[in-house]
Amino acid sequence: MYKRQELSLRALRQSQDAPTVENTTSALERIQAQSLRMTRLVEDLLLLARLDEGAELVHGEVDLSQLAVEALADAQPTAPDHHWKLETPGEPVVVAGDVGRLHQVVGNLLANARTHTPEGTTITLSVSATPSGAELRVHDDGPGIDPDVREELFARFARGDVSRARQTGGTGLGLAIAKAIVEGHGGTITVESTPGDTSFTVRLPRGEQATPARSAQARSERDEHPDQ
Repeated sequence: MYKRQELSLRALRQSQDAPTVENTTSALERIQAQSLRMTRLVEDLLLLARLDEGAELVHGEVDLSQLAVEALADAQPTAPDHHWKLETPGEPVVVAGDVGRLHQVVGNLLANARTHTPEGTTITLSVSATPSGAELRVHDDGPGIDPDVREELFARFARGDVSRARQTGGTGLGLAIAKAIVEGHGGTITVESTPGDTSFTVRLPRGEQATPARSAQARSERDEHPDQ
């Protein structure tokens, strides 16, 4: 369906009937945007269902310092009018986890901070080692979160629009997905917020570190028993 919409838009842009093209193109673009949003919504709901079943995470060795560098590099171009900062120690901060899903957690938290804050806001991503594992924090100096909605932020389809400037649409599942992934790693995610000082903090246990030998053994066992 999305491909047909794209082809229709391309054909209309080549048409000579300007008023008709403008009206029809606008309608198709709205339909296309809604189709993309529904696709993201379905994908997010399917991911949450898999996480609820405990069937989504693949654990290995994850360097959170390197993950933070990559996540911030992905986020910066999406909001050049924000100020971005990265704080990491001089050495790797390693935990056992699913690198792809943990990257998604950080991406969701950065997107949340960007989306709900105005131009000029400073967003800081920090990583640190703790005695039991690691801590990852996304901080912003934006307007803060209304206390009435703070406790519901991690609920599915929750919106925190009352006090934070919403600039783009979303499915309302980003923080719920982040929470499900973090809890799937045996960790916690919390939020503290006052005007000018909002922090989302992820705490992860160190867990059993995945060595190359163990990782290779795990892959071999999955290959031998694909139905398990």
